[in-house]
Amino acid sequence: MDGILYDAQRQGRISFYMTHYGEEAMIGSAAALQPEDVVFGQYREAFMLAYRGFTIDEFVNQCFSNELDHGKGRQMPVHYGSKKLNFQTISSPLGTQIPQASGAAYALKVSGAKACTLCFFGEGAASEGDFHAGLNMAATLKCPVIFFCRNNGFAISTPSSEQYKGDGIASRGVGYGIDTIRVDGNDIWAIYNATKIARDMAINEQKPVLIEAMTYRIGHHSTSDDSTKYRDRKEVEERAQLDNPITRLRRYMEARGWWSPQEEEDYRKSVKKDVLRSFSAAEKRKKPAIKHLFTDVYDELTPNLVRQQNELEELIKKYPEYYNTDDFASS
Repeated sequence: MDGILYDAQRQGRISFYMTHYGEEAMIGSAAALQPEDVVFGQYREAFMLAYRGFTIDEFVNQCFSNELDHGKGRQMPVHYGSKKLNFQTISSPLGTQIPQASGAAYALKVSGAKACTLCFFGEGAASEGDFHAGLNMAATLKCPVIFFCRNNGFAISTPSSEQYKGDGIASRGVGYGIDTIRVDGNDIWAIYNATKIARDMAINEQKPVLIEAMTYRIGHHSTSDDSTKYRDRKEVEERAQLDNPITRLRRYMEARGWWSPQEEEDYRKSVKKDVLRSFSAAEKRKKPAIKHLFTDVYDELTPNLVRQQNELEELIKKYPEYYNTDDFASS
C-alpha cells in the first residue's frame, strides 16, 4: 500500500503521502493493546488501524478524499481516524496529541474503565511544549497513558544530534517521575513486550509509562521532503539492508518453519492485487458533498455559517463554468 500510494502521489493522483519504511516493527504495539484502548497517532501509524480491522478500501478512500472517506474530505491524506476502532483522527500540528492523550487517559481513570491511551510521537515532537505539558499532567494526575516515542533519528531534516542535547528522550521521562523503557525499535517482539508491560502498569497501577523505540526512517519524511538533501544515500541503503524490521521478522519466522519464501511471494502478490483493486475503485468515486464543508461542528449551523453557506451556493450558481459540481446539497 505504501509503495502504490507513494507512486500515486508522485503521479499527481493524490495530494500527499507518508510511508512507514524502516518503522514497520511498531505494529508490535498494536498486538499488545486491547480494542477499548484509545490510540492517538502522529501520522505513521496506519499499522494500528490495519491491525484493528480498518480495510484497504478505507485507507485508500481517505487518501483520495472521496465520498466514502470517513472524514468527508476535510483532512489531508494519511490523517486517518476511526471512532469505531478507538483511533483518534490524526492532526498535522506537531505534538498536539500528547496533552490530548493525557486528558483522555484521565477521563478513563475517572470513569473506572480498565483501559489506557497510547500516544505516538517522534523525537522531534518531544521538543514541543505540548510534550512537556502532556507528560507533566499525566505524571501529576497519574493518568493511565503510554507515551510512545518513535526515535527515528530525524525531525524531518533535522538530525537528533542537532535536535537536543542529552541521551535521547528516555531521560526526560525519568525527569518527570515516569517509568521509562528504551527498546530496539526494529524488533517487533521488543516493541510488543514493552507495550504489553507498559499497558499492565498503566492500568493496574494507574500511572503513565514512556517507551522510546530506537529506529531509523528509511523513507523520506513525506512526499514533500527529499531526504537525499540532508543525509547520505549509502547510509540509508545500508540501514535498509542490515536492520530492516520486516526482513528480521521474516527470517525469524522462516527459521521456525512458520513462513516460507513462496508464502511471502504469494502473499505480496495477493495484497498488491487488493490494493490496486481498492485504488482503482476509490479514484473513480465522487468527492464528498460540498455541504459537508459546514457540517459536524455544531448541532445546528450558526448564523455566520448559514451566511457563508448561502454565499458559497450563490457563487457556484453565478460561475457554474468554474465549478465542476452537481446540485449543491448532494454533489
